[in-house]
Amino acid sequence: MWYQQTLTLNAKPRGFHLVTDEILSELRRLSDVQTGLLHLLLQHTSASLTLNENCDPTVRSDMEQHFLRHVPENAPYKHDYEGPDDMPAHIKSSLLGTSLLLPVSRGRLLLGTWQGIYLGEHRIHGGERRIVATLQGE
Repeated sequence: MWYQQTLTLNAKPRGFHLVTDEILSELRRLSDVQTGLLHLLLQHTSASLTLNENCDPTVRSDMEQHFLRHVPENAPYKHDYEGPDDMPAHIKSSLLGTSLLLPVSRGRLLLGTWQGIYLGEHRIHGGERRIVATLQGE
């Protein structure tokens, strides 16, 4: 079985956001897969997807502070047509990536006990974000 769907995440402020439930609530057909894979592709170059701690929100704020320090907006970037947060957002997106490949068993994602899907929103005003979700399995 193959199934593909485009999901839309609501606009979020800059930072790291736990979006596991938001993705699962929109994803149809996950319950149809007994054994398979879910591939998620974020269709943007100024945001990212990653797995990390899903319990303590200070992890998300620490992640944001780390990337603000290590990929500063005030560096002498040449690409600045869309504002000072644009090029740093592209760098963060490349560092973290825009896709995840997750195992599915008995209609559920096989995430670790403390794992959740994060949207890294790297723009101050990023807007809605689209994710192409592709399920394969039986």
